[in-house]
Amino acid sequence: MSNSADSPGTESSPAARPRRPRPVRVLTAGIFALAGLLFFVSFDTAKGTNIRTDASLLKLSDLIHERSRKNAELDESNGALRKDIEALAERDDGSTEAEDARLAALEKHAGTQKLKGEAITVTLNDAPPDATAKLPGYPEPQPDYLVIHQQDLQAVVNAMWQGGAEGIQVMDQRLISTSAVRCVGNTLILQGRVYSPPYTVTAVGDPEKLKKTLAASPAIQNYMVYVNVYGLGWKVEDEGTTTLPGYSGTVDLHYAEPLD
Repeated sequence: MSNSADSPGTESSPAARPRRPRPVRVLTAGIFALAGLLFFVSFDTAKGTNIRTDASLLKLSDLIHERSRKNAELDESNGALRKDIEALAERDDGSTEAEDARLAALEKHAGTQKLKGEAITVTLNDAPPDATAKLPGYPEPQPDYLVIHQQDLQAVVNAMWQGGAEGIQVMDQRLISTSAVRCVGNTLILQGRVYSPPYTVTAVGDPEKLKKTLAASPAIQNYMVYVNVYGLGWKVEDEGTTTLPGYSGTVDLHYAEPLD
């Protein structure tokens, strides 16, 4: 008797049928192929470095501080060149003594010359990161409560001008009419240079009058609430006779221009 599998008119057994690839197996193979491609691309991008961290890359903060350092060097170089130019101009500029005196007065008010006199210094600092409310009735601090803000520094500078300051220095830079006290995050950006707290503001003028205008400023009174409740830093010191440096940066104005 012949085998039924070989008999005409009978269906072949399942084992004899050609097998088709299952969709699940095809999808699995595709996933592995894609994963392999991703591994290769990652390896080619990393070139042997760790792409999960930025330890081998230039951080933005590093770039900012490097630019700040270069700006400080350029300011110093610019100040030296300006002194040389002024010395050459004074040799024979054809001006009268009255004109020279008027020019000297203008330079004093412009902040480009050194200024000597009685001074006070205000120091502002961030609160400790683990600060809590020191007085009852106040909420626990938000991170925003514990750092110095732009308006805090501006309030001090404005109060000092109102108190008759003859000149003001923020950190190690003299302020002039175009100076802008600006903060980005928890850092101060002043005339192209970056500073971290604590911040110091020094003013030459009548110390008692300066202290009175500081105490009378509504913005500073609000700041003092955070000093007393959350521990923000605040210190006012008499400096005695102090000499503020003259502004040595560029005085060129930069402004937007309409496109043609």
